[in-house]
Amino acid sequence: MAIELFRLHRLNIPLVRPFRTSFGTESVRDVILVEAVSSDGVSGWGECVTMSWPGYSYEYGNGAIDVMRDHLLPALVEVADADDPADVRAAMEVVSGHPMAKCALSTAMLDVWLRERDESLASYLGAVRTSVDCGVSVGIPPTESLTDLLDEVAGYVEEGYRRIKLKIEPGWDIEPVGAVRREWPDIPLQTDANQAYQRSDAAHLAQLDRFDLLLHEQPLDQEDWYGHVLMSRACATPICLDESIHSTMSADSALQFGACTIVNIKPGRVGGYLTARDIHDLCRGRGAPVWAGGMLESGIGRAANVALAALPGFTLPGDTSASSRYYRVDVTEPFVLRDGQLDVPTGPGIGVEPIPEVLADLTVWSTELRLGS
Repeated sequence: MAIELFRLHRLNIPLVRPFRTSFGTESVRDVILVEAVSSDGVSGWGECVTMSWPGYSYEYGNGAIDVMRDHLLPALVEVADADDPADVRAAMEVVSGHPMAKCALSTAMLDVWLRERDESLASYLGAVRTSVDCGVSVGIPPTESLTDLLDEVAGYVEEGYRRIKLKIEPGWDIEPVGAVRREWPDIPLQTDANQAYQRSDAAHLAQLDRFDLLLHEQPLDQEDWYGHVLMSRACATPICLDESIHSTMSADSALQFGACTIVNIKPGRVGGYLTARDIHDLCRGRGAPVWAGGMLESGIGRAANVALAALPGFTLPGDTSASSRYYRVDVTEPFVLRDGQLDVPTGPGIGVEPIPEVLADLTVWSTELRLGS
């Protein structure tokens, strides 16, 4: 692998419906794709999962572009022809934080490396499945209407999704969760608060125990480790951490402290697929279930996430939904749900690439950056 240049492509992809969580609403996904180009003309692709504003994370689109251009690319000059993808990860550690930017660059380089070796990402990571069970994340209806919520969930159930995740926040929790559970008493169901609650809400959230939920995802602030310990003690429903997990060390600490018993692994949040695999291996060794989170990825990020979700420790359905869950037009060939599952890409690298005319149509900005220039 000898990387000569990177191209950054910024896309605006309209969502099929506004996606509201406790930290904001998106109607158009601001997508940054990274294309790494080798001296042999092989292109590899990665997706930067930042949002356009620093709501979910301190990372955001414009900032990620600046960090990639001004700090991460100079750090990659010495590993442009690396024989081990771990060397790429190590080289970027000179920059503190910014895992989403690191993930995008390292994935694009890994994609080139694997394509040149005619190996799929799934095989490289250690996948054991050819298809993965899929769940779906349901945002808070803009109208906060239970009717709208039930109509949306009914559509996903009819499509065959194997797990429903409901976004919740104070004032939108017990009633909507109860309504969904009454309508579908047997479907696997979980919640996601995106840090919206306080320690004092533990008794309130414990009222959700009667709905037989798989888990509560990230009820408290990402830094409130002890609060999650208290929440784990107060609720019979297992606690899962998302935003708190940034590394193998944080996953290890969370499990050791009893802050959670389940971990959501998002490659963009932890800096790439090598670290995501490391966290999987750690949790599997501890007997802690993991599942693959999502960030409204296009087909580029979705392909890599599906490959990761095929590893043996991913025993819960993830947020690896079909392309149509979010987009009428995806930048790649769409991922299509079949009997509640998505097929794991088998082609070299991530196994997909953008459709040129669709990429051109959705792109609102692009630039080319040469290593060492």
